Amino acid sequence: MSTIGYFLSCEQFGPKELIDQAKRAEDAGFGALWISDHFHPWTDEQGQSPFVWSVIGALSQTVSLPVTTAVTCPTFRIHPAIIAQAAATASVQLDGRFVLGVGSGEALNEHILGDPWPSVGRRQRMLEEAVEVIRLLHKGSKVSRQGEYYDVQEARIYTRPQEPVPIYVSGFGEHSAKLAGRIGDGFCTTLPDADLIRTFRDNGGGDKPVQAGTKVSWDRDAEQALQVAHRLWASEQLPGRLAQTLPTPTDIGDATALVDPQKVAEHVTCGDDADRHAAQLRAYLDAGVDEVYVQQIGPDMDGFFASWQSDVLPQLN
Repeated sequence: MSTIGYFLSCEQFGPKELIDQAKRAEDAGFGALWISDHFHPWTDEQGQSPFVWSVIGALSQTVSLPVTTAVTCPTFRIHPAIIAQAAATASVQLDGRFVLGVGSGEALNEHILGDPWPSVGRRQRMLEEAVEVIRLLHKGSKVSRQGEYYDVQEARIYTRPQEPVPIYVSGFGEHSAKLAGRIGDGFCTTLPDADLIRTFRDNGGGDKPVQAGTKVSWDRDAEQALQVAHRLWASEQLPGRLAQTLPTPTDIGDATALVDPQKVAEHVTCGDDADRHAAQLRAYLDAGVDEVYVQQIGPDMDGFFASWQSDVLPQLN
């Protein structure tokens, strides 16, 4: 049976707001949580960026839902050995209900220590090696290795869950979907793309779980909902690789002038029509996604959770 979860946006909300949303999501009947992992928001308008591992610790003491990072980059600003420790602790806190979602990152977050921003192929090779390091450390033995990108010397993680933390790999194109199929325990995406999911499954993914995240802007006033969605999340509709390569929230915010509001409306349900909200998520389920996570962009959290509990989730469960 498919899971409908809630997407906690660390780019748009502070840590206390995220915890409140998680509690509301559990009360409303959502089955799991996604949480983004950023150093910067995408744009200055979004305005937040709490440290995800602190928020996950608080979540573990507040809700009983499973949690996935969507997604953590374990290759530049944080060494994979440190991510391995953080993920192991999170899994212990959550009694095993934790998935480490990983990806190759964006310059927005990963350039902050002065690292150069390499090609996609190099970033994917770094990600593959990082996943190998994390898995070695999660076995619990002492690890010493010299890799192409990462060295580890006499490192051992003592606080670990009974089972290794599942690692899901994100992907938005053919090569990344193939990599996810080969090295991941599951697949993360934001696209209702049946061909992409088939590529993952045909290249080692098999019947492993596929997760996807999406956004809606629930409001009684559909026009107001669209204005909010365009102001805060037009960045998701930037063409080409701009979102991956632009280095600051200000740069990405400037680039969103390229995005017509109608383009946002084509991807984000705006308003309070429960059937349209359900249809947006159903497109992901029809494409083969097993777990779909939805974020409310707009400010009316009361209206969103009440509507989804009574009118949207029953259509999807």
